[in-house]
Formats: sequence, structure tokens, C-alpha cells
Amino acid sequence: MIRNKAVLLAAVAALSLSLFSAGCRKLEARDNLNKGVQAFKGAKYAEAVEFFKTAIELDPEYPTARLYLATAYMSQYIPGAESPENLAYAKSAMENFELVLETDPTNATAVESIASLFFLRQQGAAKLEDKIALLGDAEKWYKRLTEVEPTRKEAWYSLGVIAWAKWYPAWMEARNKAGMKPEAPGPLKDKKLREELSEKYLEMVNTGIKNLEKALEIDAEYDDAMAYMNLLLRERADLAEQPAAYDADIEAADNWMQKALETRKIKAERQPAATGIAME
Repeated sequence: MIRNKAVLLAAVAALSLSLFSAGCRKLEARDNLNKGVQAFKGAKYAEAVEFFKTAIELDPEYPTARLYLATAYMSQYIPGAESPENLAYAKSAMENFELVLETDPTNATAVESIASLFFLRQQGAAKLEDKIALLGDAEKWYKRLTEVEPTRKEAWYSLGVIAWAKWYPAWMEARNKAGMKPEAPGPLKDKKLREELSEKYLEMVNTGIKNLEKALEIDAEYDDAMAYMNLLLRERADLAEQPAAYDADIEAADNWMQKALETRKIKAERQPAATGIAME
């Protein structure tokens, strides 16, 4: 009886020690997280990475540290630079954001960050097909973001921008083939070329316009979305079969461009005036 009681007391003591040790590790993990956040705020991203990695080692089930680690890697990535070291930052960021999503599939920050990484990476793509592929990956993740957070205006706006980025090279190529300068009035004179372009891209362009409309439903003063509405409508006009349809798109594009300029002016006027002591 006495022996059983001693064994029980030893087990309780071992469990208490284990819980105390686990508690200490969690506290140490949070201390490293705080140090990492301070380094991050000071733009010391490499230093922040080490603190966040230590926090995760101390507490593997610490999602906040994992999210910060991924963000610190992403902050070191330079869009357009294709060096192995730079691409490694993007890869490490992507891997850690995906680990966040394994335990929290609806983490909007992780979803948006992965989408943004793909979009940023396309800026450094040397080949058009690689650029289009990366834009397709970004599009997939921004669509997921609209499902996770339907009111995130940036998700809908980004989908509109991606539609424009995928369509614009084909539109410019078609104009070159038709011997038309970018500023020349449309529509495309070559009917066959116009039909081929419509078959391949019109649905994409229309979807892009609808996504920008959704962004503007969320924020009626989203001037960047207005600017891309202008672009997509103006370029879609080149596919018009009838003069009336062409004129309607051009008029709508002009209206959105004017509204974007007016909205930017209004926003600028809202900014508080700079104050200071007048020097005589």
C-alpha cells in the first residue's frame, strides 16, 4: 500500500514537473515572439526570422509564430529579382503560410499572402507563358480569399487586375498585327482577328469587370478599381461588332476615369492640412 502511494506521488511529481517545463517553454516561446516582432518592426527581418523559428521550436503548436515567420520571409523577398537566395525567401514564406493553413484553413492573412506572392513573382518571369501561369496561381488563391472573406475588397480588385494582366499582352499583339497604335481609335479592323480574340478572352474580360464591380460595391470610393474598370472597358471596346457597342464601352471607360480622378481629389482634400510654425 505504502509502495503504491509512493509510486503515485512520484507520478504526480513527474507530471507536475512536465507541466511546469511545458509552461516555461511556452513563456519562452512568447518571449521570442515578442523579440521577433520588435525586430520585424525595425525592419531587421533576418533577425526576426531567427526569433520566430526559436519560438516555434519551443512551442510547435504556436500558429502566431508560424504566421509571423512566413511574413518575415516574405518581407525579404524582392519582386522581380530571380536570384536563388531571393527565390528561397519566397519558397520559405509559401511553405510556412501553407503550414498555417493546415491547422487554420480559413486564415485570410495566409491565403492573401500566398496569392500576393504568386502575383509578385510573375513580375520577374522572363517568359510570357511563365507570367501567365503565375497569374493563374494568384487568381486561384484570390478566388479562395473571396470565399474565406467575401467582403475583402482587395480580393475582388486583384481578380480584376489579373484579368487585365492576362488579357493585355494579347490585346496589344492584336493591335500590332492590325497595324494600330495603342492610342488609335477602335474597334479592331480585322474581323477574323477580332473574333479570335473575343472567343479566347471576352469571357475573361467580362469576369474581370464583374469582379471590379464587386470591389466597388464594397467600397464605392475605390479609385484603383475605377482605374482598372476604365482600362478593361476601353480595351473591350476593340472587340465590339457594332459602333454603338464600341461607343458605349468608350463612354463608360471615360466616365470611370473621370470618377477615379475626382475621387482621388476628394480623398486628397480630406487629408488633414500640415501644421507648423510659419517662419518669417
